Parts: sequence; C-alpha cells; structure tokens
Amino acid sequence: MDNQLTYLQIALPIPMRQSFTYSVPPALIQVNFKKGDRVLVPFGHRNLIGVVLAVSHECDVDSKKLKPISERLSDESRLSSQQVDFLSLCARYYHHPIGDVVTQALPVLLRQIKPVDLSPPACWLKNSSLTDDEFELVVKGFKKSAAKQKALLEFICEHDELTWPEIRMAGYSKAQLNALLGKELIVEQAVKQEPFVCKDNSVNHSDKPQLSVEQSLIVSSINQQLDGFSCHLIDGITGSGKTEVYLQIIEQVLLKNKQVLVLVPEIGLTPQTLSRFEKRFRVPVVLHHSGLNDNERLQTWHQTKQGRAAIIIATRSGVFTPMVKPGIIIIDEEHDGSLKQQEGFRYHARDIAILRARQLNIPIVLGTATPSLETLQNALTGKYQYHQLTKRAGKSNKASISLIDMAREQVEFGLSGTLKKAIADTLKRGEQVLIFLNRRGFAPAISCQECNWICECQRCNKPYTLHQGQSLLVCHHCGSQKRIVRQCDSCGSVRIKPLGQGTEQLEQRLVELFPDYSSVRIDRDSTRRKGELAKLLQQVSDKEHQILVGTQMLAKGHHFPDVTLVAVLDVDGALFSYDFRAPEHMAQLLVQVSGRAGRESKPGKVMVQTQYPEHPLLQDLVQNGYEHFAKYALIEREQAMIPPFAFQALFRAEANYPSTPQTLLRDVSQQDFSGCMVSGPIAAAQEKKAGKYRFHLLLQAKERKDLHRAVQQILANISTHELNTKVRWSIDIDPQELSW
Repeated sequence: MDNQLTYLQIALPIPMRQSFTYSVPPALIQVNFKKGDRVLVPFGHRNLIGVVLAVSHECDVDSKKLKPISERLSDESRLSSQQVDFLSLCARYYHHPIGDVVTQALPVLLRQIKPVDLSPPACWLKNSSLTDDEFELVVKGFKKSAAKQKALLEFICEHDELTWPEIRMAGYSKAQLNALLGKELIVEQAVKQEPFVCKDNSVNHSDKPQLSVEQSLIVSSINQQLDGFSCHLIDGITGSGKTEVYLQIIEQVLLKNKQVLVLVPEIGLTPQTLSRFEKRFRVPVVLHHSGLNDNERLQTWHQTKQGRAAIIIATRSGVFTPMVKPGIIIIDEEHDGSLKQQEGFRYHARDIAILRARQLNIPIVLGTATPSLETLQNALTGKYQYHQLTKRAGKSNKASISLIDMAREQVEFGLSGTLKKAIADTLKRGEQVLIFLNRRGFAPAISCQECNWICECQRCNKPYTLHQGQSLLVCHHCGSQKRIVRQCDSCGSVRIKPLGQGTEQLEQRLVELFPDYSSVRIDRDSTRRKGELAKLLQQVSDKEHQILVGTQMLAKGHHFPDVTLVAVLDVDGALFSYDFRAPEHMAQLLVQVSGRAGRESKPGKVMVQTQYPEHPLLQDLVQNGYEHFAKYALIEREQAMIPPFAFQALFRAEANYPSTPQTLLRDVSQQDFSGCMVSGPIAAAQEKKAGKYRFHLLLQAKERKDLHRAVQQILANISTHELNTKVRWSIDIDPQELSW
C-alpha cells in the first residue's frame, strides 16, 4: 500500500454494475478532491466523465496497475456529498449500475467532455433611467400593430427580472424583445448570482382566496411540521382546492428562505402551474422538463444548486435537481403512471422523492384525487399522514356520472344518440364539451373489405395506426412508419377502409355533426411543436373552441371553467386486462377526466359509453365513487397477496429468437429462493416488438429483504450465463406495468 497517493472510486456512465478505482497523478496531488467531483478519466481507448464516489489514501490494488485521472472539472459542476449518497441508495434499491444512476442526475451538457458555460444567463427588466413621464410617453406612442410589444413590456414591468425561457413560455418572441431593447424601454443584464431572499412583497396576498375549514386544517397541520421529515397524503376530490393548499404551505416555506420542489406528471401541466405560482409569488420560479433545450436545463440545474431559484416546477427527472436550501417537496397527481421511468434506470419519482425528503429531513406532500393503492394503504396504516378534502372549492359541485348502454343505442361516428343530444343541448347553452378518447390517430387499423386482411407491422405483429393528416401508417409500438397502403397485400383488392376510430377521425366527424361550433384536438400529434400545447389550452380558456377532443393529456389537472359535459367514449378495454393494476388505472382515469366537468358554478355531467354497463367495477365507481372502489380493491389485493401487500421485481429479456430469452430466464431461476415466489418465464403480453421476442420473469415476496436477496442471486447467475451477451435484459423493481 502506498499511503502517499490518493485513490478515487469513480462512477462511470457505462452499463457495468461496479465503480472503478483511479489514482491521482502528481500534477494534481495538491488538489483537495471531494466526493461528488466531476473528473475526466481514460477508459479503454476513450475518455469519459465520471463522478467521485469516495476518496481514499489506501488501495488493495497495486498502484502501478491503476490509471491516473486526466483532469478535475469545475467546482461549480460538482455534486454534493449528500446527493452522491442519495444516488448510491437509489442504485442499490433498484439494482441498477451506479454510473448510469449518477449520469441521470446530471444535465446532458455536464455529461459531455466539452467545457460548459455556467456564467449567469441574461435577463431583462424595465429601464429605470427613464422617468415615469418619459416612459408613459413612449408607451402611448405604440402603434396597433405593436400590441404584442406593449403586452411584453407590461409583462416585464410586472416582474423584477425575466429570463428568455420565461419570456418564451409566456408566448413572446425574440423580435418583440429586441424591439423593446431598441426603444430603450428595457435593459439587459446578467441574472443576479446571490441566493433568493423572500421579501415583504414576495407574496401577492390579493390573489389568496379564503380557505375552507378542511383546507385550513391541512395547511395548519403541515405548517407545524416544516422543520423535519413527514409524509402527507392530500386525498382531495377534483376541484377541491389542492393547489391552493400547496400555495399556502409554500408561502411559509419561502418565508424561511428555503426552496420548494414541485413535481408534476406531464409537461402539459407546467405552463398552468407556472402561471398560478407566478401570480401568487414574486420569487424566482424555474422549470425543468424535456421541452427545454440542454442549455436551459443546465441553467435551471445551476440556479437551483446556487440557491437562486426559489421554486422548481419539474417533471419526473426533476427529482434529482440539487437544492442548496431544501424546504419541501410536493408531488401533484402522485398516482400518475408517468412518474415511473419505463426505460433504462426504471425508478419511480414518487418513491425516491420520499427517500430524498427523508434524507434531507424535510416534509413531502403527495396530492391526488385518486390515490394509488400503495399510497392509500400507507396512509390508512399511519405510515403517511392522511388528509382529505371532500368538498369542491367555491360554488361548484361534483359532476354526476351516467352510463350509456351502447347495445341499446343507435351509433353514428362512435357517438350514441343520447350523447349527441346531450352535446347539442350543452352547446346551445353556450357551454363547452370535452370528449375523451384515449386513442390518437385517425383509426387504429386499416382493413381489406374483401378478405379481412389487416395491415400489420412485421416487427411487432400489431396493426399500423392510420394518421390521415400525415398520410402515414405508424406503428405505435416501435415507431416505424410507411405510406398508406392502397391495395391489399393478400388479395390485391383496393377496398381498403379504416377500422375503428381515433381522435383525428373523431374531430373530423364532430365538424360534420356540429358545423356551427369550433372544435380542437389536443393529443401528442397536435401538440408536437414547442409551445403549441400552451397555445391550445389558452384558446380553450378564451372560449375560441366549444368542443374539446383529446386523450389523457386532457384528463388531469386542467381547469376549464366552461366545460359542463364530459363524454368518455371507450373504457371497456381496461375491464378485461392482463394486468392486475388495469382496473385501478381505469378508475383513476375515469375519475380524473370526470373532474374536468362543472368546476365553476355551472353543474357538470359525465356520460360514459360502454358495452358493459352492468360491470361491477363501473357500477361501483358510478354509485359509490373512487374511495369505496379503492378500499374494496385493497381487500381483494390483500386476499390475493399482491402489491401493496407483497413486493415484486420483474426481469425482462428480449432477443432475435424466442428460445434465447426464455432459456436465459429459465436457467437463472432454477433454484430455491427462500421467502420468494418465482413466476415464469412467460411470454410478454406483446410477445414481439421491434423485431425482438420478449419474455419476463416475475419475483414476488412478502418481505422486501427476501425479494432483494433473490434479485441479487439472479443477477449473479445472469453475469455468468453463456447467453448473457446474446440477450438484452433489464430488472424492474416495483413494476407498474406487467402487460409489457
């Protein structure tokens, strides 16, 4: 052992379940290395960015066999020791390579060798050198064609300073910004570097409504526990004012000059959430989601790390955002499936956010109208503190739900006669209608009218979805595309017709049925362009459209005050699913989309079309609500000994031939795992995808320790198996989708 040398244990972004030891060269011997430092190291024939996991002066390996690091990178880009410990804990729990986990926590630009610019971004503010009279004179001189410039100026004047992402998210352009600069009405400067400080005017009290008794009790309870870890579930019906509860809790956190992390399930909710928060708080609010470019996400990361950002609104990956003064974590719509990462590092943002809150010794709040059964069980057993909001805020009342028996209806364009009349009546009253169909595209398949041939993706053995607007057939499983087929591959007939209905076709049919009213479609296809979703949602709020057609993007969180009728066209698929979680997910989706109706003083109505109106699940939801359904579902889960009363791990394997993944999974599971039940290997619900045959192996145990012990043994078996390199495999702890 050579005590004069310093050794670094480093996590590298490679798919190996280990860290690597490097030595510190003489040229860097004076550098004070710390856990969390970013370093450049040689690895094979390339150089990689790694993160230091530990620093030591002792090593069991001969120092001559160790490679020295090449360089230590900027202090400003290092992770804190606390973050490294948290990421190491996540890697152990999810049995995932530590290097890949650490990489997930870094912005893309910090994973690259190319130097990054961490200087503060530019911001714009009102030109204080102009007198009020001079300012008013210039403003009055705006032409009608410069209305957008005037609106941007007013927007900037309402804030102390605004960065380009904030200006762009508000719907303004660089040309409008440059025009104001040219008129010297605003000035450009660098964003202040010091941590934010909550001032007397940081809270807009005029925007605060009077809380209900239920809301007041929740706010008071959580505010008394802000100085330590506690986990709270706010189970509030849709429209009950959960966001207002968050805002008043956040106010107390900000007064302590601490940071707030708010996780939302989808990008679609971030503009609405940002607007609500900025109306209430005059503090730096930043966004973190996939709609931002790499540089914008780096700036968000850097601002939160330095304490300049007070509120961070983020999607799933934002759970790794560094906070120098953490105060509270809030997860809105905690039940939402998008909080679970389904590729690579398969973490659940809700679960590791709770781990992080415990490590940081801060409270965490989970809010939803439809709690996941795991969260509800933890609340009912006292592991989490359980708060309920049973009444809608203001004058709104809970929407009534009715079922339409499609076997007794005349159907046109997928709409029953009863539903068409209800839509027409609602539109005549000057109100809006939301029609929910969770199937995008024009039609889910195209078929030959002569021989019933269906055009299928050869790589997935699943029908192509017709996207008529793009003149394409698209496989929604592997993403492959082809031109629309005009002739049957089987019999040569040209009688090719769409089969079924998607949102694109539904929108077209509604225009035919209700030509006097404007309709808008909101799904992944219609909102591909940056800013398009926020634009469409604003148009809906401004009542430019009377009919809304959409997928689950519209189901959660959005506030449409004039929507009084919600129509759900197809829920039957989830009633007979392969996955034991399907009824839970269907119930959550139905309740969430129902919550878009009647959110103001006008009464709301929900109509659900189904072939199975007598199905006990639908009847339970309609007659008794989600809470009753969830409690009986928990009883069923307990009797069946499935989560949340047991713990699961899913090994997934895929290869070019079906026998290869099946053999691998069978061989590695041929032993007795104490306290753990092994099921499989069996073919996945969709056996073939993107040309690969897929199998899975399910492990289940009553105790976590037994499950993790079995997982470790199988991982060891796979590492020595001869088919290890011929099969692409992964491990999913606490899987949310078994129908993979």
